[in-house]
Amino acid sequence: MKTVRLRTPFEISDIPLSEYPRPQFARDSYITLNGKWNYAILRKSEKFNGAYQGEILVPFSPESLLSGLPEGTLVTPDDVLYYKREFDIPAGFLKATTVLHFDAVDFECKVTLNGATVGEHSGGYMPFALDVTGAIRPGKNVIEVAVTDPTDTSYHTHAKQATNRGGIWYTPQSGIWQSVWLESMPTVYLKDVTIVPDIDNDVLNLSFVKSAQAPVSIVALDNGVVIAEAVCEGDKISLPLQNYELWSPENPKLYDLAFKIGDDIVRSYFGMRKFSWVKDANGVKRMGLNNKPYFHTGVLDQGYWSDGMLTPPSNAALEYDVKLVKSMGFNMIRKHIKIEPLRWYYHCDKEGVLVWQDMVTGGTKYKMMYIGVLAFLEIHIKDNTEAAYKRLARQDKEGRDEFEREVRVTMDYLKNCVSLSTWVAFNEGWGQFDSVRITKDMQKIDPTRLIDSVSGWNDQGKGTSDTKSLHIYFKPIKMPRDRRCIVLSEFGGYSIKTDGHVFSPNKSFGYRIYKSPEAYAKAFKKLYEKRIIPNIEKGLSATVYTQVSDVEEEINGLVTYDRKVVKLPIDMVKELNAQLVIKE
Repeated sequence: MKTVRLRTPFEISDIPLSEYPRPQFARDSYITLNGKWNYAILRKSEKFNGAYQGEILVPFSPESLLSGLPEGTLVTPDDVLYYKREFDIPAGFLKATTVLHFDAVDFECKVTLNGATVGEHSGGYMPFALDVTGAIRPGKNVIEVAVTDPTDTSYHTHAKQATNRGGIWYTPQSGIWQSVWLESMPTVYLKDVTIVPDIDNDVLNLSFVKSAQAPVSIVALDNGVVIAEAVCEGDKISLPLQNYELWSPENPKLYDLAFKIGDDIVRSYFGMRKFSWVKDANGVKRMGLNNKPYFHTGVLDQGYWSDGMLTPPSNAALEYDVKLVKSMGFNMIRKHIKIEPLRWYYHCDKEGVLVWQDMVTGGTKYKMMYIGVLAFLEIHIKDNTEAAYKRLARQDKEGRDEFEREVRVTMDYLKNCVSLSTWVAFNEGWGQFDSVRITKDMQKIDPTRLIDSVSGWNDQGKGTSDTKSLHIYFKPIKMPRDRRCIVLSEFGGYSIKTDGHVFSPNKSFGYRIYKSPEAYAKAFKKLYEKRIIPNIEKGLSATVYTQVSDVEEEINGLVTYDRKVVKLPIDMVKELNAQLVIKE
C-alpha cells in the first residue's frame, strides 16, 4: 500500500526536545543526551561486532521520518536495535548521586555506561531512571543501549501498535522514543514530592521522599510574591493558603513552588482545584470541578505525529495541539492509550485543559467478537473469570501483573498534574480484566481524581463504577436509565480527506466520510445541536469527540496528520462548545 511521509511545520534542532523534561520537579542540574547517536539493527541470531550502520536522531524511533533512517526501516520482534553515543560531562557537574533518565524506550532494554551494565528495563511506555553514580566520570563517557521489541506478538503493553497495521491500528515503532537525560544531586536531596490541593480546608498538602532526614524549606509564590512559606522537619506538611484563586479551564491559575533541602533546590508549581462526584439541582450525578457540576467537552487525542509518530517533533508541537483544542472551545482532552512527555501535561495545566488519562493497553491478540460485535449488540461480558481472561486476551498472568504494575507507575508519574481529572482504566475491552477490583485499587491510590473504569463497553454493572461510559458512532445517542454519571467517552469520528495531507492516498478509514468541507462542517454542527446539546439536561455529563488529528489511514481528525490544515471553522466549533454547560 502506498504511503506518504508527511512533514509537520515544526522546526527540528540538532538536539531535539532539549527543554527541561520535568517542569513540576525542576532543578538546575541537567544534561540532555538527545541528539545524534550511532545505531545498528541486527537479527537476534546475529552476533554484534560493534560495527554501527549509521546515525539516528534520538529520541525519534527508527521507523519515523525524523529519525533520519531510510524509509521502510522497521525493527521486528526478531531484531535487536543497538545504540551508542559518546558524551562529555563538564567539570563541576558530578555530585554525590547521578541519575540517568529514560522517559520511554520501547520495549525492553539493557543499558551500559563506560563498559559497565547499569540497568535493564521492560515496558515501552514507562519512564525509568538508573543510578549511574559508580559508572559515570568527568570528561568523556560512552553509553550503549540494546533494545528488543515484541510489539503485539506477546502479552506486553503495545497500545495501538500492530505488526499488521491498518484502520485504527498503526505502524509499530521501537527503541528510544522519549528524552534521555542526566541530573546530579548532592548527598542530601529531594527524591520526590506529592502535591495535593485541598480547597475545602484551604491548604496545600505536601509529602516528601528524601535521600536523608533533613528539613525542607518550602516557599509558595504568586508572580514572584511570597504567599506562604514553611519548614517541614518530617515527611508531610499542610501549607495554609489565603485569598487564592481556584484553578479551572476558565481561570488556569498556577502558583510557583520552591523546595530547598541541604544544597538541593527544586522548582515546582501547583493549582488549587478539586475533582469529585456531585449532583446537580435535579439530583443527577455529575462530574464536579471545585464542588460544582462541570460539563467536560473533550476530544480524543492519540498523540501521533506524521513525522515523529509517537514522538512530538518539538515542544512547540506539543503546545500547538493543546492550544488548538482550547481555541475551539473544548475544555478537556482524553489522552488515548499513551503517556505523553511531562511537558504536554504542563501545557494543559497552563492553558486550562482538563485531562482524562488512559492506561496503556496490552494483552495478546484481541478477538473482534468480544471487543466489537457483542459490544455493538450491547452485550457486556464479565471480566473476572479464567474464561473471561481468555476471551479478552488476558490469559497470561504475567501480563495481568505487568499491567497492574504499570498502572501504579503511571499514576505515580502523573500524580501532580493539575489538569488531570480522570483516570481511564480500560478501553473497549482491550486486555480488560478484573476491572471492579482494579478500579477500587486505583481509587485507593488516588482518591482525589475521578475514574472511568471501562470506557466504551464490557460494563461490569451498576455499583461497580461511578460512570456509565458510552462509545456511540453509528447509532442515535440516547441516554440510558442509569443512576451513574453518564459520559459519552467516544463519538463522532466524522471524516474528510484532505488531498496532499494524507498518509495513505489510496485507502482511508473513517466512521462517516464527507466529500466537501461544507458538508463536513454542516454534519458536525448538526451532530452537536441535535444529539449532544439536548441530552445534557437528560444527564449527559461529558463528551469526547474523535479526534484531534488524523492518524495514518484515519482521516477523522480536526486537523490533518501533518498539522497543516484545520478542517473545521474554529469559531463554529467554539460556539457549539459554549453551549455545552450544565444549568444550575
